[in-house]
Amino acid sequence: MSSPETEPSPETGLSAGPDEVLPAVAPQLRALRRRASLTLEAAARAAGLSAAHLSRLETGQRQPSLPMLLALARIYGTTVSELLGETVADRDAVVRAADMEPTAAGGWTYFQAGAPGRGMQALRVHVPHGSQGDIVRVHPGEEWLYVLRGRLRLRLGDTTHRLAPGDSAHFDSLTPHRIAALDPDGVELLFVHTLLQSPTATLCLGPITGEMP
Repeated sequence: MSSPETEPSPETGLSAGPDEVLPAVAPQLRALRRRASLTLEAAARAAGLSAAHLSRLETGQRQPSLPMLLALARIYGTTVSELLGETVADRDAVVRAADMEPTAAGGWTYFQAGAPGRGMQALRVHVPHGSQGDIVRVHPGEEWLYVLRGRLRLRLGDTTHRLAPGDSAHFDSLTPHRIAALDPDGVELLFVHTLLQSPTATLCLGPITGEMP
């Protein structure tokens, strides 16, 4: 029979034996919760945990799962890297236009408009006409976009929106969404997403889960 110390935790599904504790995580969890001015009870409730379980995570008696780390990072306004105590190199707050290297993926062109490794990912995106309008994107996080040039068709669930320069949209990315340029010259967007540590292509392209009717 397994001892209580090695039985899987019902809230994490992971073993909690002494050899499996992540010592760097426990002090970071407590420090970042306090930095966010959250009580143990409030943070636990937001993460869908009991206060006792979060307390065990903060004292190193339990090992958090990756989904749990993602949830806590979002609640504390930080990244999983910081929760793990990893040292992040100094990053400039300003991104110069000359330093924005283009990345092509699926016909779209992306320019990193923010520093990597942040809790939000900022991009400038050019969407050509006729490119990827049939791709349905569904992924965790929130998404904000702003039309710089051209006209955009944005499908959110069963509703279609047409956006002109100066228009913006802010929505939950778990809502199935499709993006297409309406003009022959395409559309240029500012794009911000809260999904942590996502590669550009995975973030913006998303999986193909359906076809445009």
